[in-house]
Amino acid sequence: MTSIDDVAASLGVSTATVSRALRGLPGVAEETRARVVSTARTLGYVPSSAASGLASGRTMAMGVLVPVINRWYFSAVLEGVDRQLRAAGYDLIVFSLGGDGVNRDRVFHRSILRKRIDALLVMCMHLTEEERTAVQQLDYPNIVVGGAVEGVRHVGIDDAAAARDAVEHLISLGHTRIAHMRGGGSFDIDFEVPRIREQAYRDAMADHGLHVREDWSAFGDFRFSTSHASALQLLRDPSDRPSAVFCSSDEMAFGVLRAAVERGIDVPGELSVIGIDDHEFAEPMGLTTVRQDPEDQGAFAADILLGELLRDQPADYPPSRPHLLVERGTTGPVRA
Repeated sequence: MTSIDDVAASLGVSTATVSRALRGLPGVAEETRARVVSTARTLGYVPSSAASGLASGRTMAMGVLVPVINRWYFSAVLEGVDRQLRAAGYDLIVFSLGGDGVNRDRVFHRSILRKRIDALLVMCMHLTEEERTAVQQLDYPNIVVGGAVEGVRHVGIDDAAAARDAVEHLISLGHTRIAHMRGGGSFDIDFEVPRIREQAYRDAMADHGLHVREDWSAFGDFRFSTSHASALQLLRDPSDRPSAVFCSSDEMAFGVLRAAVERGIDVPGELSVIGIDDHEFAEPMGLTTVRQDPEDQGAFAADILLGELLRDQPADYPPSRPHLLVERGTTGPVRA
């Protein structure tokens, strides 16, 4: 198998020059770059991550820190990140806290700060002040996907606008008795997102002069099982229940829909339900939702980091990624 040394020897240049030329890095004359690319192609040289790191001392690996792996949003973001990294010849290293956070010190301080990676992507989690300072002081690029972290670049949708769009949709259908199925609380997941979406719900209601009932603020924890149990309580009294429920995620909306079936409540005739995400099961379940694309967010964030690593393209705070209201069959006009 042809090696990077073979390419360098045939051209009479250093392996560092070959590596930089093949990776499109600056500091190589265009004529030399063209000769390297042509010779590598002729010899059948295929760059490896190890060879690519010779010139720069990089590991050719990017780390992603997640609270847990077995959630739809997290796995979709990882898919987008991995797609971009594979195209760039980079490896993906996942650091998972495993849900309960007991690995936090080992994973965050010992593994990530040991510089086994060239860049770090943190997904949807609250960082302590100490951890946030450590991230800001890293000598390699870093970014957050999902819930924003103060002082760190962030890729995600405008959560306040997305939540407001959902609530405004219900209000436009004549609903005034609107409950909220809220998330947050587990393992510091989406630390800022639940607060932002709840505040947007309250602001939208207030702007229309609508009362927010505290007993209709139900806790769903971004989970089907928790939201299902909460919704059974929320919908238990036929004489005093909401006509619509805004859910801060689709998985919680699924729990509300299941509870409505068990309570014998017609959707959307007696109860409208809307979520946020456009989860892969949202369309088959006919759920009205506000769509976001976590795979796109992961790819976008990874490309920002790769741009800094490989193309000398520094990036500041990126704009919000798009969201879109998708009307399906779980929302309808309020029944007179």
